[in-house]
Amino acid sequence: MAFAKLPPEILRQHKGSSFVGVTTVFLCHDGRGKVFLAKRSKNARDEHGRWSPGAGGLKHGQSLEQNVRRELNEENAAEALKIDYMGYMDVFRTLADGTPTHWLAMNFAVLVDPKQMQINEPDMFDDSGWFTLDNLPSPPHSQFETFMNLHGDTLKKILQSNEHIRLLDKKAINE
Repeated sequence: MAFAKLPPEILRQHKGSSFVGVTTVFLCHDGRGKVFLAKRSKNARDEHGRWSPGAGGLKHGQSLEQNVRRELNEENAAEALKIDYMGYMDVFRTLADGTPTHWLAMNFAVLVDPKQMQINEPDMFDDSGWFTLDNLPSPPHSQFETFMNLHGDTLKKILQSNEHIRLLDKKAINE
């Protein structure tokens, strides 16, 4: 028996509440110790006024890495130069309307050329910028502390890697 695929707008409404949603979270970095965060506007699905990394629901038929690349391009018009998987986490939250949600967040650190980064969805974000881990804006996404508790050591190692500077230098030479 074949099942009809749900329309995207219906599926989006139910992800995380009628069934566990899967999201790819990408914390972009510049290879020199700074990370890119954006402040979510009142038009975003949730976490209004909070600073967060990029993310997007996993699309059927896409690998995790393909999803990261697509979402990065959609949200920030940038290409991923290197993608490092840091791990996953369960995200349990209650939305402002009282709806409990459950997401499985697949977390990545993504090296980007900082000159490419921009906000491609200006209605969804009020502000953005580059920050060091010891000077982050406030308030953070509600899950950022859990993210750092689980993946902070891995993230710090990635941010301190000289490999990223070599990749950026190689990209600049080839341009």
